[in-house]
Amino acid sequence: MSHHDERTFVMAKPDAVQRGLVGEIVSRLEDRGLKLVGAKFMQIDEDLAHEHYGEHEGKPFFDGLVEFITSGPVMAMVWEGADATRQVRQMMGATDPAEAAPGTIRGDYGLDLGHNVIHGSDNEDPGANEREIELFFDDEELVEYDRADAEWVYEDTGDH
Repeated sequence: MSHHDERTFVMAKPDAVQRGLVGEIVSRLEDRGLKLVGAKFMQIDEDLAHEHYGEHEGKPFFDGLVEFITSGPVMAMVWEGADATRQVRQMMGATDPAEAAPGTIRGDYGLDLGHNVIHGSDNEDPGANEREIELFFDDEELVEYDRADAEWVYEDTGDH
């Protein structure tokens, strides 16, 4: 991983899995030039859901979040690239799909705030990436490799 790259946590939520959108989400992130370094198709249990959404505990929508995220399998992923967190957030679109721009993942595939297809680490929260990656993945589950087309994605400025 070059010093310009960062890793970010992304999850295709149960609605994305049920609607057959996992491949579309992966394709969009790959097409952008981000590199997949970890993926896990899994069922989230109550404990993990509570940890994942811990900052929302006590809020009126908390139980609904937990119920939804545990309602079916998800695809948890770690993506790597320059400014990856901000790039993914931009590609995801607004949290409420009704407000998300066409061309974004939520803008193209979502209509409902509760079923908004994808989760990505918050780029406004400095520790979110590391916290979420550690919650879902052990270090040995993340793979280091060079993507063959990296020289066509990034300009060689001599400091890569």
